[in-house]
Amino acid sequence: MNRSASRSWWKTALGLLLTGVMLFPVYWMVNVSLTRDQDMRKSPPDLFPAHGTLSGYRTVLAEQLPYLGTSLVVALGTVVLTVALAAPAGYALAKLRPRGGGLLSFVLLAAQMIPGIIMAMGFYAIYLQLGLLQSVPGLIVADSTLAVPFAVLIFTAFMSGIPGELLQAAQMDGARPLRAFWSIVLPMSRNAVVTVSLFAFLWSWSDFVFANTLVNGGTHEPITLGIYHYIGNNNQEWNAIMATAVVASLPAAVILVLAQRYVAAGVTTGAVKD
Repeated sequence: MNRSASRSWWKTALGLLLTGVMLFPVYWMVNVSLTRDQDMRKSPPDLFPAHGTLSGYRTVLAEQLPYLGTSLVVALGTVVLTVALAAPAGYALAKLRPRGGGLLSFVLLAAQMIPGIIMAMGFYAIYLQLGLLQSVPGLIVADSTLAVPFAVLIFTAFMSGIPGELLQAAQMDGARPLRAFWSIVLPMSRNAVVTVSLFAFLWSWSDFVFANTLVNGGTHEPITLGIYHYIGNNNQEWNAIMATAVVASLPAAVILVLAQRYVAAGVTTGAVKD
């Protein structure tokens, strides 16, 4: 009993140590965001901002809000487009069993292996012809290509576990496949919807490659470009730079904490079959 308790204590201590090491960059980002300019180059640096300042956060509110607004619009648009495309596709692969469904699943897996910069160059050439460069809708479509393949696979795995008897009963009542999907399958796939929405939001919120390639220099740029330009123009005001990074991290962190229960259920459903 004592040996078991001792082993459990060491596991807990090791877990806390590793968690602290992984979260230290986040703490240091917050620390620097509160540090005064005259204390920035102290050696050794302060581990805690004894003379903290909020000047960096005031700069964020004055200069970075348009970038944050654009990121929010792009992220929410990406979520809506991803769910609208991936949910019906996952339903078709899981329940309608179309011809060539296995090949399509393989193509979706392969699509996730394509480097983002290659896709960005392809989108640049297409958008140049269509006049969609430096546009928010164009960035939403581009960011959705990162999320849709993964989302289809998540929906397929989740919807495969929905009992077929429910769909058969709906068919006997006269419901067509589309009505069965909307009234039965989609409400039962809440965990998968939340999981897909979260990952789509995080991918689009943190995207830099597509943003830098497709909307750089436009009137509506996301926060990743805001930080990038800010570093280039104010490379001595590190408290403002880190304050921007802290503010940009908050929406994703809050959404992840609120949705983690649904994400765990959405990812693991379909992994084990009876």
